Parts: sequence; structure tokens; C-alpha cells
Amino acid sequence: MQMPELALICSGMPGFIRIIGTVLAGKYRQLECYSLGEASQMAQVHEPQLLVADLRNAQKIQIDRLWAILQNCTKCRAIAVVQSGRLQEAAIPREIAQQVEIVEQSTKDIDMQMLACGIANVLTDQPSETAAQDVDSSTAVANSAATSESGSVDNQPDVDSTESNISEQPLADRYCTRTPDLRNMLDRLQVAAQHDVTILLIGETGSGKTHLANLIHQASHRADEPFVTVACGAIAGELIESELFGHVKGAFTSAHTDKDGKFLAAGRGTILLDEIDVLTPEQQVKLLRIIETGQFEPVGSNKTMHVKARIIAASNLELQPLVEQGRFRPDLYYRLNTLTFRVPPLRKRLPDIEPLARYFIHLHATKHGIKQLEIEQQFLQSLLTYPWPGNVREMENAIRSAVIYSRDGRLTADTLPPHIISGTAGPANDPGVSMLLDGSTESTLENRIELTEKNIIEQALLDNSFRRTRTAKQLGISRVTLYNKMKKYDMIPKK
Repeated sequence: MQMPELALICSGMPGFIRIIGTVLAGKYRQLECYSLGEASQMAQVHEPQLLVADLRNAQKIQIDRLWAILQNCTKCRAIAVVQSGRLQEAAIPREIAQQVEIVEQSTKDIDMQMLACGIANVLTDQPSETAAQDVDSSTAVANSAATSESGSVDNQPDVDSTESNISEQPLADRYCTRTPDLRNMLDRLQVAAQHDVTILLIGETGSGKTHLANLIHQASHRADEPFVTVACGAIAGELIESELFGHVKGAFTSAHTDKDGKFLAAGRGTILLDEIDVLTPEQQVKLLRIIETGQFEPVGSNKTMHVKARIIAASNLELQPLVEQGRFRPDLYYRLNTLTFRVPPLRKRLPDIEPLARYFIHLHATKHGIKQLEIEQQFLQSLLTYPWPGNVREMENAIRSAVIYSRDGRLTADTLPPHIISGTAGPANDPGVSMLLDGSTESTLENRIELTEKNIIEQALLDNSFRRTRTAKQLGISRVTLYNKMKKYDMIPKK
């Protein structure tokens, strides 16, 4: 039987997902989700050839939802993992009976060897003794994942076979996003990642730029080399050059020995320069030289060194306004702007909020030894209506707090931090956040439409280097209409 190209794994328990993922590692591209409702949406978008569903604690309505998924995806096979005796083949609708295989577990806990055997048997369509050739290695991998589940909360199992195949998965799948615009951006980034080019990531604090840079590194031919991160904003201005380029003994008062900088430490790997907007013009000149020639001199030295690492730059701020203000060099801006990718804030990724929330809930529930949390709808609704100025990082912190304060195994809205419930957001890069939460501004449909229109115009202006004629043409409006809308939203530069 030809192996499916894409497998969708569905379970409310991250441990189950990791175990199945290791069994399937190297044979399938994999997507994951935490409920059959999410599985239904993902199946429509991605059309997987295989669906592995954890039904050990499922109610009848959830099982019926699985049948509905398969009726809409006639080319998808399903493996239903159930408790022994809970689901009979006769209960499977006749029209999809050929698509479904049942793997039984004797208890609610996962029997690693039985599960590995069952999955292998289904995928090979052969008796147990024939499938056993592949089962031993699958069982060993699964057992390793189980050990990791009981003693660790890492996102990926500590398994060589999984690591060796991780770079083969598309960025859009590994970033685990359901937002169409972001997936399109990640598809373009996938191409850039495979070439030795400098990439610029623009996105708000906490939006996932460091995580994305790491994925770019893993998707490149440099994946086996070091990945080095430099948070430029966290380093004192006078020490940035020494941190990046290194120094020789005696270069300044505290330079007691020679020191290699981060560029040399990265070797042939990847170096992420986060918050490059804080670099001084002099430091920007040196960075431009490195990007264009690969050469630099350590502080206090006349010896020219050569950079072999790939550079990824990141900024919390748009660089175009900084150029206009004289805070960022135009030559470096135009050099970086060739391959710029913008990571959207979480409030513009509504399809991702619930899956991310469920992931963080299970992650921190496992870490703190809290089992079988029930999530109330109002809890999720509070997450969806809050604008998340701190983005994914802020969400994880809020979820961690909610898990700790959960009562009787329930996550209710009042377990969230008070500012999430009240909608009192902190400072953000986007002024539209404060507009949404301003008590004097009603959250009417008209106000939301205006906010969306303003965001679209701002993005189009950035895409066209603030050339109004080109921007108006892209938006399909006249230049006069564009000017009037810019005036309405106070977007005309002050003279």
C-alpha cells in the first residue's frame, strides 16, 4: 500500500500526539490538533490521507463528528484508538466502513507496544508477524516518547529519527498556523530558507520571530550547525560591538583576554540579530559590510575576519519610519528590505488562538501535575476577544496562570488574569489595540471596519514604500480617495 503523504493526528493529550508522531516519523508529513472540531477544519483545508484520532474518552457526539469528517474526505483513511470494547465495527456507518480501522487499548493509559503494533498492522495491511519488522523500532521510539512525557514538557520527543526528518516538513506545518495569509507567507519563506540569503523578520514583541528564525535554520542546509541568538536590545550600547565582533586583549579597560564574538561563534550556522533597530549608525555600517562582504575586524584589532554564518535580522518596529527619522541607515534598510517577512500579531491570527491555547493548557497542566482539565466556552471566548499586545508570549503566561488557579479540573473565565477578563491591555506596537479597548469608543461594526481599513492602507503604503500612486493602484482606488482616507485616519505625515 502506498503510504499517505500527510497524516493528521488528533488528541486532547499532547503525549498521545508525540507517541503517534514518533511511530509515523520518517514516513509522513504530520499535522496535529487537539479536538475533532479542529480536525474537521484542518481536514477540509489540507485533505490528509490519514487521520489518527484518539477516542479513548470520546462521547458519542464526538465519534459522530469523526464519521462526518470521513464522509467529507472520502480519500482519507482513519485509525480510531479506543478503549477495549467501546466501539464496535457495526457502529461505523456503512458508507465509510472501508475507511476506518480500530485500534483498541485495554485501559485509558497507552500501552506502547500494543499501540505501535496496531498502527503498524493497519498501515501495512499485513498480519502482525509481517508488520513486526517495523514494530520494534516504532515501539522503542514510542517508549522513548512516553518517558519524555512523564519527565519533560519539551515540544518534540528526544528521538533521532524525528530530528532527522524535521527539516523535511514545510514551514507552514511546523509553525502550526491555520491563518491563510500567514501560511502563504511561510510558503514563500520556505523558498528563501533554502538559499544563503539574509532575511529580515518584522513583528511585534512576543509574536514568534525567534521561533520562526529557528525553523528557518532547521529548514536550511545549515541545520546541523549552531543557531546563535543575539538580543541586541538587551546589551549595553557600548558592548554590542564586542559581543558581535569580539575583541582583542587591551581593546578597552575590561578586555583582559581575547574574545571571539557571536559571528565567529555561529560558525557555518545561523545568527539571529534581534532588535537591530537599536544599533547605532556606526554599528549599522559594520553590519552592512558584513552582509555584503562577509568581513569585519574585532574591536581593537586590524586583522580582518570572515563571517561564514547566515544572518537573520529581526525588529519589533517597521524600519521605513526609522529611516525617515534618520535613525536607520537607508543603505542598510534597502539591503535588508529585499527579503522582508512580516509576522502578524496574534490578534490578526484568530484561527490560531484556540489551538495555541489548548496546546499551552496541556503543556502547563502536565508540567504542574494537573490532569483532565475541562475548558469552558467562556474561557475560550475571553481569549478570542482580548487583543494580545504581548502576543503568543503573553498568551502562554496567561494560560500558565489559569492552569495554576484552575479549580476542580475546570478552566473558567475567572481563572484568567484580571486584565484579560476586563480587556485592559498593556502597551502595544499597534495603536489600533488601544483604539479597540478605549472605553470611549464603542466596539461597533463601523468602528471595526474602519480599523481594518486603516490597517490595510498602512500595509499597502509600506509595501509600496509610501508611494501613493502605486498604493492607490494596488488598492483599486483613486489617488484622491487614498489621500482622503489617509487624512481621515490621520496618516498624513506632519510637516
